[in-house]
Amino acid sequence: MPITSLPATLAQAREQARLLRAELASAGEAISHSQALERVARKLGYRDWNTAAARLSNAPEPLQVGDRVAGRYLKQPFEGRIIAVSEQNGGASFEVTVHFDQPVDVVTFESFSAFRQRVTATVGPDGVSARKTSDGAPHMVIARL
Repeated sequence: MPITSLPATLAQAREQARLLRAELASAGEAISHSQALERVARKLGYRDWNTAAARLSNAPEPLQVGDRVAGRYLKQPFEGRIIAVSEQNGGASFEVTVHFDQPVDVVTFESFSAFRQRVTATVGPDGVSARKTSDGAPHMVIARL
């Protein structure tokens, strides 16, 4: 079975094994669930299922719609709720749209303000954006509350 997108979590890897087992069963090849898990682990580059399970369980769960989050956007602290999320590059990054509880002033000049209450940013699985401000701070740092 070709794995088109690599599982980022333990639950996704188990689902891949379930799908593999069902696909093989429909083709007339019966395998146990543990054999399916072992095959998925090898396809992911792990020695065995136990190694894959340990590594994948340490991976952070991807952000999901409805999650309460907090962090910094353009160096300003915020709390809010994720209203949209889409996986990018096979799980290497995520485009998230966050609705802030309170609008955030994204301008640091005293002479004027620019408040934002809903923003979209691309972040890695760790919740940190690759894009940075001119002084090197990530545009967004986000974490589940």
